[in-house]
Amino acid sequence: MLLLVFVFVRFSLASSVGQTEPAVDSWYVAAVYEHNVILNPEPRVPLSRLAALRHMQRNLDIYEEQAARAAQLDAQILVFPEDGLQGFNFSRSSISGYLETIPDPQQESWNPCTEPGEHNNTEVLQRLSCMARRYDLYLVANMADLQPCPLKTAPSSCPSDGRWQFNTNVVFRSDGQLVARYHKHNLYFEEAFDTPPQPEIITFDTPFAGRFGLITCFDILFHKPTVTLLQKHVRQLIFPTAWMNQLPLLDTIQFQQAFSLGANVTLLAANIRSDRLIMTGSGIYTPTSATYHHAQKGDPEEGRLLVARVPVLDPLLMGQSVLMEEGAVRGECHKESCFDSAPPETASSVLPSSATFVASMMYDSFTFVLLNETRGEVNVCNGTFCCHLQYQRLPPGGSKEVYALGAFAGTHTVNGRYTLQVCALVRCAGLDASSCGQEVEEAESKMDFLLEGRFGTRYVYPSVLVNKLVLEQPERLETTADGRVTMKHSKMTDGLLTAFLYGRMYHLDDE
Repeated sequence: MLLLVFVFVRFSLASSVGQTEPAVDSWYVAAVYEHNVILNPEPRVPLSRLAALRHMQRNLDIYEEQAARAAQLDAQILVFPEDGLQGFNFSRSSISGYLETIPDPQQESWNPCTEPGEHNNTEVLQRLSCMARRYDLYLVANMADLQPCPLKTAPSSCPSDGRWQFNTNVVFRSDGQLVARYHKHNLYFEEAFDTPPQPEIITFDTPFAGRFGLITCFDILFHKPTVTLLQKHVRQLIFPTAWMNQLPLLDTIQFQQAFSLGANVTLLAANIRSDRLIMTGSGIYTPTSATYHHAQKGDPEEGRLLVARVPVLDPLLMGQSVLMEEGAVRGECHKESCFDSAPPETASSVLPSSATFVASMMYDSFTFVLLNETRGEVNVCNGTFCCHLQYQRLPPGGSKEVYALGAFAGTHTVNGRYTLQVCALVRCAGLDASSCGQEVEEAESKMDFLLEGRFGTRYVYPSVLVNKLVLEQPERLETTADGRVTMKHSKMTDGLLTAFLYGRMYHLDDE
C-alpha cells in the first residue's frame, strides 16, 4: 500500500531579474503528483487489451486517490507524470494493448465521461475524464496514443505497419471535456513510440490562470516545442516527465528550477518515482519560488503530492506582452544569437588562470581550474568561451573539499545531440583533479560567489544546488545586452554541490 502524503519544501526569495508580479488576487492553486508507478514486470511480452487495462486501472486507482486529495486542498489543476499509467521499456508491438486512439480536440468536441459511446476502446480516457469532472479539476495525464497513418497516400512518412504510436499528454477541463492533446516530439530511447511528422505547439486555456503550454520530458532541452512556446508568449508550462537524474548538471529539480528562472516561466513538473531507475524530483516552479520534492537515499519508495499557490503569469491576463522581460532581464538583444554585430569574447580578452586541466563532466570535455585558495578570482576558457569566478569559501580553512570552475562550449553528443555553453562551479568527488565533474550528493563547504560568462545565446539557465540536493534561489541574476550573464549568491544554507550557468545554443543544434 502506498503511503501518500502531502509534504512540500518551498522557498520564495526576492530576485533582481526584473519580473513584474501579478496583482494580489491573480493566483491559482496547482498540484503535481510524483508517482511510484506500478510496472508491468514483463514489458516486452504483449498483453491482451483486457490485461493491459487491468494493469492501468491499478495506476488509475492511485490517480483517483490523489485527485481527491488535490481537490480537498483546493487545487485547480493537477499534473501526473510521463509513463505513469503503463510504465516503460515496451517494444513497438508489446505496447499495443495499452494504446487508445485519442481524438484531436482541435477537430472534435468530446467529453469522454458524459459521451462514452462516441469512441470505442477509450476506457482510460473515460476514467480520466470522469476523474476531472468528479473533482472539478483541470487534469493532465500522459498515455499511449494510436493514430492511423495513410500508408497508401504518404508511405514515406508512415511506419511500415501503417500506424503511428505516440507518447501523448492529454488535458481534461474540470467538466471532463478533452481540451488538449500533445504528441511528444523529442523521444529518449522510446522504441514503442514514433516522432510526430511535425512538431506540435499545443496550448490550452483555463478560466483561473489563462494559457498553459504542453511539453514532455526530453522536450525541455530543445527549441521545438519548448522555445517555440516561449516565443509565442506562453509563460506557464506543463511538464510530465520520466527523468533519470544525472549530477552534477542534470538532476531533475536542478534543471527544472534553472529552466523556470532562465526562461522566466512557471513550470509544473511531475516525475516518476523509481529508485532502480534513479527517478525522483518534481516541483511547482515560478521565477521567484519553488515548491519541490526530491527523495533521498533510504526514503520509502512512495508517491508524493505537491500543492502550491502560484501567481498567474499569462501575459494576456496580466495585461502584458512579454517573452522573457527582454528589456529588463535579457538586455536589448531580440535575436536568438546575440552576436550578429559583436563577436563573442575571445580567450585573449580574459586570461585563463594557470594550471587548467581537462576532465569529463556529463560526457563532455570541460576545461577546469582548481580553486586553491579560500578566496580569490579565477578564469577558465574552453576554446573562445570563457568563465569568470570571484569566490570566498566559508569558513576559511575549514573543509578539505576540492572545488573547480569548469567551462564547456560545444555539441553534446551522448544520449542526445544539442549545443551548449556552460560555466559550472562544482565540488569534486575526491581530492584529486581527475575527480572533478563526477557525481556528488553531499558537501560541507559554503561559498559566496559571483559567476559570470558571456554567452552566444539569450537562453541561459542558472542553478544553485547544495548539500543533499536542496535548491537555493540565486541572490542576484543580471544579463546585459551583449550577452554577459552574472549570477551572484551568498549566505548559503549548506555546502555547495553545483552552481552553473547553462547556455543552450539552439541555433547551432543542426550544424
